Amino acid sequence: MNPELEELYQEVILDHSRRPRNFGELTDATVRVHGDNPACGDEIDLAVKFADDGAFEQIKFTGQGCAISQASASMMTQKVKGKTRDDAASMLRAFHDLVTQGGDDEPTMLGDVQLLRGVRKFPQRVKCAMLAWRALEQALEQQNGEATVSTEVET
Repeated sequence: MNPELEELYQEVILDHSRRPRNFGELTDATVRVHGDNPACGDEIDLAVKFADDGAFEQIKFTGQGCAISQASASMMTQKVKGKTRDDAASMLRAFHDLVTQGGDDEPTMLGDVQLLRGVRKFPQRVKCAMLAWRALEQALEQQNGEATVSTEVET
């Protein structure tokens, strides 16, 4: 990563971790997913309200953890709000590939989320970045109710 991009990466991560977007409770959520990363103690509680057409009408999260896990959750909620389940699933696959495989053809659908690609150099940090996205994956599989996911168990 070039020095300017590295600096931008750090600034964006810090901004989202200090001032997370869509952080808070969602009392009328359709789906709730608790995600945890036992390796480092990160926890995310994702709440989603789906619209009648299945789109993400509202999405919020609470939790605690490292700057990467909190920033990733914040950025993810911004990207999927208002999107269809199919669009969110495409973003999920693109993000997973971005942080695990990389490559020169970064998916433009991810926007600023692409700045998290640097975590792929640090395998333990990939789990931090993926935590919220794993919760999203579980939310996509549900119509309603609650579930739990972990970075230590593949779903």
